[in-house]
Amino acid sequence: MSSIVAIVGRPNVGKSTFFNRLIQRREAIVDSVSGVTRDRHYGKTDWNGRNFSVIDTGGYVLGSDDVFEAEIDKQVELAIGEADAIIFMVDVETGVTPMDEDVAQLLRKVNKPVFLAVNKVDNSKRLENAVEFYALGLGEYFPIASTNGSGTGELLDALVDALPEDTRPEEAELPRFAVVGRPNAGKSSFINALIGEDRYIVTDIAGTTRDSIDTKYNRFGFEFNLVDTAGIRRKSKVKEDLEFYSVMRSVRAIEHCDVCLIVMDATRGFDGQVQNIFWLAQRNRKGIVILVNKWDLLEKETNTMKEYEANIRREMEPFTDVPIVFMSVLTKQRIFKAIETAVEVYNKRSKKIKTSELNEIMLPIIESNPPPAYKGKYVKIKFCMQLPTPQPQFAFFCNLPQYVKDPYKRFLENKLREKFDFNGVPVSVYFRKK
Repeated sequence: MSSIVAIVGRPNVGKSTFFNRLIQRREAIVDSVSGVTRDRHYGKTDWNGRNFSVIDTGGYVLGSDDVFEAEIDKQVELAIGEADAIIFMVDVETGVTPMDEDVAQLLRKVNKPVFLAVNKVDNSKRLENAVEFYALGLGEYFPIASTNGSGTGELLDALVDALPEDTRPEEAELPRFAVVGRPNAGKSSFINALIGEDRYIVTDIAGTTRDSIDTKYNRFGFEFNLVDTAGIRRKSKVKEDLEFYSVMRSVRAIEHCDVCLIVMDATRGFDGQVQNIFWLAQRNRKGIVILVNKWDLLEKETNTMKEYEANIRREMEPFTDVPIVFMSVLTKQRIFKAIETAVEVYNKRSKKIKTSELNEIMLPIIESNPPPAYKGKYVKIKFCMQLPTPQPQFAFFCNLPQYVKDPYKRFLENKLREKFDFNGVPVSVYFRKK
């Protein structure tokens, strides 16, 4: 379960540069495609073997500096509410400003680790000037230069040491199904229809669910937690602080669930926003079920469903092995099918395959389709096994792992899916030296 670290501070102190530096170190990252989640304001990174998520709060504030004056306190308060640790960034060039003092005042009352990062310290003169930031009353500071990365190592060492240990609360042992999607796609109505009581206020105003709420649910003799999230919205719409809050919540719900039920509105299609959520769930290696809601509102012909499904799968490439359920919450059509499918995906995600069986099936396939030779060298794969991780990951042991390219990895992934049925589950394939 990864911790959340928020970067706060006034505009132009270099928060985004630092943020990009953090998350570009690895490819396990949300990449830059517009939309809240993959928009470079939220990313995953790791340091010294600890994974954590980073949120650049500045990324959510729009408008001029005077608008910002009012907004920054809200942002900081929300970051304080949601994050496990906070990096407060200031700028050595401008020195301590009244705005920095306001933020520091909020942060001094906090019961969470706060790290004061003095940015743009790239020469010894500036190192001397940084001393004035002691005046903010936040104790030790870290002089860094986010453009070239100097000093960031010490900051991250201290940060990772202070993050809470990865422990899940006891009651979270139940499988968690997160119901996510853009506002007004019918997430709350879907949960109400399942539970049979109006626990959530459902209105036609988009975004009435401000928080993610857990509901224990039992169906088909299977007990799990249903997590309803506030709709994830496009960044230009994240105007008010509540929106920012709900985005953080949705991101967190996706990270901490086992299966994502992505509810989309049939009349709007698999648009950019739904795709962002899909990719975020896929990158976090979650089980995925796509629920096309409001199916009763579409004019149908013989092949409508087939064509609609084909369109969605085209948009999902290369990860197209995902169940799609067409439903209508209003008429209760196929809503239980949706849950049944989620349970199946959950079981597939936790499936363990015996090493002997895996080798028996995969080695002959590899033998008849070996990896292409690279610079005259042949890759020989001798053995494979499933790794002891919560989701399906497989290691293939060979003589020259560095010569195995992505297309071949995809080929093996597809064979694993075909032979062992991992429908709806991201599968990872790694090559290791024998």
